[in-house]
Amino acid sequence: MTKVKSQAKWIRISPRKLSRVTKLVRKKNALEAVSMLNLMPQKGARILKKVILSAIANAKNNYKLTEANLVIVQAFANKGISLKRWRARARGRVGKIEKPTSHLTVWVETKEEA
Repeated sequence: MTKVKSQAKWIRISPRKLSRVTKLVRKKNALEAVSMLNLMPQKGARILKKVILSAIANAKNNYKLTEANLVIVQAFANKGISLKRWRARARGRVGKIEKPTSHLTVWVETKEEA
């Protein structure tokens, strides 16, 4: 059983929003997950779809695995650095703005059909 990994780093979306979508595709067939994500309106769904398609391509080209047998074993979003920005506020003060980033990781594996 070969595990194949695909990653996207420094994505400009919070990990909390991204993990809402990753929960839905865990333990699913990779091609079914892609078709599910096509129908979702969230920004995280579009990003996750690209990473899953990349993992499928990695498995197909690097390990000669068939895409029909691939299952998403793990999918998770970790916190990246936050971009620090500021905005002018009343009386010469500063309002802090943090723009979060995420790292998305997807592991796919072949399922054994008995």
